[in-house]
Amino acid sequence: MLDVRRLRLLRELSYRGTIAAVAEAMTFTPSAVSQQLAALEREAGVALLERTGRRVALTPAGVALVGHAEAVLERLELAAAELAAAHTGLVGAIRVGAFPTATRTILPAALAALGRDHPGLEPMVDEIDPAEVAPRLRTGDLDVALVHEYDFVPAIPDLALDTEPLLEEPMYLASGDGGDSPVRRRDTPGEAPAGHGDTPGGDVPARHGDGDGAGDVLARWRDASWIVSKPGTLCHTMTVRACQAAGFAPRIRHHIDDFATVLAMVAVGQGVALVPELGAADPPGGVRLTGLPMRRRTQIAFRRGASAHPAVAAFTAALRSSLPGGRRTGHAR
Repeated sequence: MLDVRRLRLLRELSYRGTIAAVAEAMTFTPSAVSQQLAALEREAGVALLERTGRRVALTPAGVALVGHAEAVLERLELAAAELAAAHTGLVGAIRVGAFPTATRTILPAALAALGRDHPGLEPMVDEIDPAEVAPRLRTGDLDVALVHEYDFVPAIPDLALDTEPLLEEPMYLASGDGGDSPVRRRDTPGEAPAGHGDTPGGDVPARHGDGDGAGDVLARWRDASWIVSKPGTLCHTMTVRACQAAGFAPRIRHHIDDFATVLAMVAVGQGVALVPELGAADPPGGVRLTGLPMRRRTQIAFRRGASAHPAVAAFTAALRSSLPGGRRTGHAR
């Protein structure tokens, strides 16, 4: 009989590639992981692993077993959801991961709604970049998370996870206003800005549906200083790829993750930046926002089979009910 705990370790090895990485994620010692995987090979009766330098590769039999492990672990999640549904009332902790913009703009109202409807639930929020969510969901460190993807940075499929769409946002180029007095401006795609014909990007506004619109706008800022998120984040990758698609590499001056701080830096002339709508909800004076034909899409992520878990379903419902109606994108996966 194959041990489920060992199957989970094999599944993590297929994602992480090294015994050390699996050990760190699962809070085991590397020797303990190696021993457990060796025991799994004895249970299976065939070789599941082969070493390639410092990394460990799965044999064809190992790859096939990981596929079965995914199905087994999904069934266990479904079983846990069904058992939880048999309880009266929702109680206990639900561990939520969310990126900073969502933590500030989406979660407060959702948590308030969750508290009203299910006072026995104890949400525990961990602010985290979407790039780090998948491994923490797989290991059970999180129960549900908000993640996002951009046009230039699509989500990487993860067989262990499911997602549901939550909302879409347009993207903006944030730049200094360029006028004599600081004013707030938001130039929407297709709307010609007035009085800024000599400002880069001002005389050729981006338009939805125009495939070259983003490139036209961004290319005019090729010599500007750029404010981007820290390397390794999806937001950093999005800016770099968008600029590369426009024909240049951004000259990065500042690495800042919080969009409110980014806009404050833009307002005092420290550079330009790409900002999603939620991050640009209340720009300071002196910041001009030029709409781009680019989108950021936020999704709700959880382990495959866990969508029916009462706590996850309650949190998802609270999220959707707290969004303005115009932002909802439906429930299809």
